[in-house]
Amino acid sequence: MKTTLSFAAMLLAGWAGLAWAQPPADDADIRHGRYLVMTSGCNDCHTPGYMQKDGKVPEDEWLTGDSMGWHGPWGTTYPANLRQLARLMDEKAWLARARQPMRPPMPAPSLRAMSDADLRAIYVYLRSLGARGQMAPAYVPPGGKVATPYLDMIPKNLPQMTSKR
Repeated sequence: MKTTLSFAAMLLAGWAGLAWAQPPADDADIRHGRYLVMTSGCNDCHTPGYMQKDGKVPEDEWLTGDSMGWHGPWGTTYPANLRQLARLMDEKAWLARARQPMRPPMPAPSLRAMSDADLRAIYVYLRSLGARGQMAPAYVPPGGKVATPYLDMIPKNLPQMTSKR
C-alpha cells in the first residue's frame, strides 16, 4: 500500500519540526559550556565513575546520569542524565529549571549564581553531545524503599558542640 502526503501535510510537518528546532550552536558557546562543566564539578556526580577514575572518562560518556543515589533526610536523589534532560527542554525551560530549588546534594546556589550566558553555554554544550543513556532513577521520598545502591549522607557520631561564652 502506497501512502502519499499532500503538499499541505508536508508543509505542516516541516513547521512542526521547526517548533522543536534549536538555534545553531556557536563553537565558542560549546567550548565555554564544556569548560564550565569541567570546572564546576558537574561530571563528579552526573558522570558514572568520574571521580573514581580521576576524571579519565571518555567525553562521549559524560553527563549521562547515575543510578548511585544520594540518601539523606530529604530522601534519595539521583544525578540526572543531563544530556537527556537538555534534549527534552528548550533553552527557556533549561534556564527556568536552573533557577529553581533542587534537592541535595546538588549545589543549587552555585548553579543559580551562574549568569544566563553561562547556563546557556552549558545547555548548548549538552545538546552538542547528543542524547545518550537512560534517565536516572526517580527520586525516592524519605522512608521510601530504595532499590539501588546509595551513599548515606546522614551524619552519625558527630561530636557535641558546646558554646563557650
